[in-house]
Amino acid sequence: MTSPSSLAQPSAERLRVGVIGVGYLGRIHAKIYAAMPEVELVGVVDVDEKVAREIAAVHGCAAYTAPDALIGKVDAVSIVTPTVFHAGVAKPYLEAGVHMLMEKPIAPSYDESQSVVALAARKNVIFQVGHLERFNAGVLALAERVHDPRFLEVHRIGPFVARATDVDVVTDLMIHDIDIVLALVNSEVRQVQAIGIPVLTEHVDIVNARIEFENGAVANVTASRVSTKKLRRIRIFGDHHYYGLDYAEQKLELAHAIPDEAGGDWPKVITEVVPITPRPPLDTELEHFVRSVRTGTPPVVDGQVGLRAQRVAQYVKEAVAACSQK
Repeated sequence: MTSPSSLAQPSAERLRVGVIGVGYLGRIHAKIYAAMPEVELVGVVDVDEKVAREIAAVHGCAAYTAPDALIGKVDAVSIVTPTVFHAGVAKPYLEAGVHMLMEKPIAPSYDESQSVVALAARKNVIFQVGHLERFNAGVLALAERVHDPRFLEVHRIGPFVARATDVDVVTDLMIHDIDIVLALVNSEVRQVQAIGIPVLTEHVDIVNARIEFENGAVANVTASRVSTKKLRRIRIFGDHHYYGLDYAEQKLELAHAIPDEAGGDWPKVITEVVPITPRPPLDTELEHFVRSVRTGTPPVVDGQVGLRAQRVAQYVKEAVAACSQK
């Protein structure tokens, strides 16, 4: 059996990469790959030929409209199409042994996502799911510091944008925070309660979920794409300390209690800014993917991690549906 490491490219060679779907996010993938000295952006694919040609001209690569046009030409691809097309586009590349970064979620349904991940495993390719926020500098700092969170409060809200309206807000936004909460808590989910409603689309646009874990930790997660202001923040409470992260600003604060030197009955609370270096998360994410392919090292957000986040997202959706029927 071939191992992922045996499929990795020799370090002296440039990795041949393509991007399938160059809409809003896909064109950023193309730009980042094109700037990497260890990567050759071979081509971009989009059903809109004009868009494909425009992006290809910017980066000096080939343009295609057929989804499978890059098979045999690339070592790795980013799949950045609408979710409904993910599995159909991905499977021929996986069958051909092409490494893959697929934007979240893997597919519209959990069962279909499982089939994609299973195929990637059978073909022994590097398969990374694009949970972008995992590579936020603040989240990376939290992962090093947070070991036993007891309560997590998360808000990801913003004004309506006519993009990703083919899915609900759980799939569009909340799944980012579900993934981060699961990584930080590192315990099995015991129970999920949720409420949500559609506001501007036919899908649920605002959701609040309470996720309880077997180890006693609780996460309260709110996602909205119909708010008047933008807020992306996570607060994490543990014994005698609290972390607060502004995702957008990549600013992390720590508040912790120390004994009152004056001998009072209550501890003194000290707040400090945790030093981190802000950086575009997508740059870090794609560099991680390229490094995984070149070294054969499994990515942090592999297929199983992506499936777990999608499974809990499905629990949230089911809880919302059950609540709306009461």
